[in-house]
Amino acid sequence: MHRQSVLRLARQYGGFPQVELPPPYLAPSLHFSLFRQSTQSSSFSSTAVAAARDKNKTRGVSAIHRTGPRFKLGASKYPLPKPVPQEEVERRNPTPDHGLWGFFPPDRQAMSTPEYDIEYGRAWTIQELREKSWDDLHALWWVCAKERNRIATSEAERERLQAGHGEYEANERGREVRRTQSNIKHVLRERWYAWEDAKKLYDQGHRPKSFKSR
Repeated sequence: MHRQSVLRLARQYGGFPQVELPPPYLAPSLHFSLFRQSTQSSSFSSTAVAAARDKNKTRGVSAIHRTGPRFKLGASKYPLPKPVPQEEVERRNPTPDHGLWGFFPPDRQAMSTPEYDIEYGRAWTIQELREKSWDDLHALWWVCAKERNRIATSEAERERLQAGHGEYEANERGREVRRTQSNIKHVLRERWYAWEDAKKLYDQGHRPKSFKSR
């Protein structure tokens, strides 16, 4: 049943008893209309006509009613900056040894070739990394991080151009780099556990024996 028809019948017959009403799932608008008539005593309108009669000067800016501020704002007296034309921008000399070139292949192209990516060595083993100092491990970690960023740059350019080649070689090279980083973390974890055990023994009173040369 249409909502307007339900309201017309309700006004004509003075409303229906609650028992004679159909179930709410058959006529939900009838139940809602009667409930609203019993709870609301005055009509409320939010149309644009009522808002247009509003003469409040402190009313904010409204994009719906096309109203703006009635007075100038504090920033109105300051001129807005204008962008510099492209012709007047000062040209900068390229830096051949800039650090960001490390994210690109040696030929400084956005996408590396499969021949370059396939020329890589094996990953550093755990036994080899155990002999390295903290500074050497730190430097090697960031060399691997830069290499992974370079591979990611080439991968993004390859996906943009839809080249269709070089993905296998880049993935194999990146796998060896990630394996090196995993081995570095393994060695650092071993040193951390060794330091914890040594600290625990020192707190228990154990002291290393001094070895004298014979």
